[in-house]
Amino acid sequence: MSASDDPLARERAHLTDSRAALRAMREDAEALDIKDVTANWVNAAVLQAQIEERIKALADLSHTPLFFGRLDYLHTTQEGQRFYIGRRHVHDAQGDPMVIDWRAPVSQPFYRASKKDPQDVGLRRRFGYTGGELTAYEDEHLSDPDELERTSRLLQAEIERPRVGPMRDIVATIQPEQDEIVRSGLAGSVCVQGGPGTGKTAVGLHRVAYLLYAHRERLARTGTLVIGPNRSFLHYIEQVLPALGELEVRQATVDDLVAHVEVRGTDEAATAVVKGDARMAEVLRRAVRSHVTLPTEPLMVVRGSRRWRVPAYELEQIVRELLDRDIRYGAAHDALPQRVAHAVLVRMEQAGEAPDDRVQDAVARNAAVKAFVKAVWPAVDPAKLVLRLLSDPVFLAEHAEGVLSADEQKLLLWTKPARSVKSAKWSAADAVLIDEAKDLVERTHSLGHVVLDEAQDLSPMQYRAVGRRCSTGSATILGDLAQGTTPWATESWAQALGHLGKPEAVVEELTAGFRVPREVIAYASRLLPHMSPGLAAVESVRENPGSLEIRRFGPDGLDAAVVAACVESLGHEGSIGLIAADARIAPLAEALAAAGLAYLAPGEETTAESRLTLVPASLAKGLEYDYVVLDDPAAVVDGEPDERTGLRRLYVALTRAVSGLTVLHSSALPSQLVQD
Repeated sequence: MSASDDPLARERAHLTDSRAALRAMREDAEALDIKDVTANWVNAAVLQAQIEERIKALADLSHTPLFFGRLDYLHTTQEGQRFYIGRRHVHDAQGDPMVIDWRAPVSQPFYRASKKDPQDVGLRRRFGYTGGELTAYEDEHLSDPDELERTSRLLQAEIERPRVGPMRDIVATIQPEQDEIVRSGLAGSVCVQGGPGTGKTAVGLHRVAYLLYAHRERLARTGTLVIGPNRSFLHYIEQVLPALGELEVRQATVDDLVAHVEVRGTDEAATAVVKGDARMAEVLRRAVRSHVTLPTEPLMVVRGSRRWRVPAYELEQIVRELLDRDIRYGAAHDALPQRVAHAVLVRMEQAGEAPDDRVQDAVARNAAVKAFVKAVWPAVDPAKLVLRLLSDPVFLAEHAEGVLSADEQKLLLWTKPARSVKSAKWSAADAVLIDEAKDLVERTHSLGHVVLDEAQDLSPMQYRAVGRRCSTGSATILGDLAQGTTPWATESWAQALGHLGKPEAVVEELTAGFRVPREVIAYASRLLPHMSPGLAAVESVRENPGSLEIRRFGPDGLDAAVVAACVESLGHEGSIGLIAADARIAPLAEALAAAGLAYLAPGEETTAESRLTLVPASLAKGLEYDYVVLDDPAAVVDGEPDERTGLRRLYVALTRAVSGLTVLHSSALPSQLVQD
């Protein structure tokens, strides 16, 4: 068979030609000469930076397929055209498209077309790759009524492909219900409730990529941000957007956002719950405004040989008006001298003078006016304010009256007050309080779009901190109520969205599981009625149910058995995660070292040579491994302050596996896992 008659050979030839075209596009960008097109060095620097970003975006990642699908349209909309769907746009020397960006409108039917609704697509072709080489294809004839609808073998293989390295994009496997969320508009906020393996994190990241494609100029001005639960998680997902050609999206944790002080302390759970309560916002608001003192004396402003007197009642009226407007404390502090200066100018005009704006600015800078503002509306340092609230029981009681109970106030107060902001052992919850106080003084900069992942674990005050970063923009909120593992975990998305300032956000639920094997998710779902009653269990769509083994050993043999299970799992292809209660990490690390097994910490990138990661249960959320060895479930539950949180932590640990889960234990399994 000649190459022209072999469909696979033709597709490989198109891949070769597309890669050559991409190289040509990159070479064209590298050859751009901007010497004669910029007016000055600033413009030149900006343009050069943009060109360099363009060159980076045109990089050809050898192990990342340039296209993963093909659409053959019928005659009605695209005049029988054929489009190859890929991660980025590629065109030939004449400007004709060789690969269409997956985010383009013409690509949408690749994800949504079906037998019932073919969307003018005659044929949908999926491609299979091995190490970057095109090795297979699979066709669906959507217009053929005699062809049965079936699960794509290549799609299933892509979902189950072994995971080594950071998180991959799912651009080739996005499902219709996921695509609807990905392509929803920029103006509205979306909350995605999704159990383990439903792809909610990937949906959120692909939504960012889509919004940057559809609204690039706007988001280039306003900015985008992805917020994750910890650094290990962010490191795991950090390559998804660059693989889709998006290099400018910032990633951070909530702690990064509120890092106004060095965090060196920790709170007891009960204290952290009170500090994270939304009522603290009112306590802080009262404390900030308490610095304002109503004037009782007139103000005398000397200018040249003239004296101008503003009576106390008029000064009080100015201050009250600013208080009633409820603008930010710092903005009012800046406006007050101008208001006072205006009152002086009115008197000047009444005396026959003709002052202008320069005179008003000069009066506002007058020493007497400055002294008045300092006395009546002094500057407030947010960190010092929070320090005083946590150190001074009288000050706290004054502003928490009717808001916090006496017992709650006692929980807030430090047993040994710090002398200064620098010497204080601030906790993570304290930093959030300082961020709230800072926003009361001056407005927090708002971004165009924020993605908040693992949102169920945030406190109300943390939600407020995130909400401030998208007060004029939109948000994508991702999470699973069943995986809430903090004492302050949210009970409902309605509550969370209210604290976030996005009560109008649409809540979407993903219930189809693509990652976790059927047997594994069914086993983990035994916990749901005991920790999150009423929440729907994930239904795995995996045809291959995967493997689940439960093994019991004596206390003296558990460590050796865990090591043996890791060795056994390493016999499979892909990544291995050994998950254990935080208190068990040290002895298991010793056992692995004694056996000569090298291991990584969460966040360190797996490679073909180093595939085993030792994961504390507290850091397992959001991560995934081909095979998971879970050490002593009862210890995971007992490591948390209460049973509900412990069961949720265990639920997270049980649902990290893509292909197989081995559970080893010496003590009895939690009763909620045992069925008669």
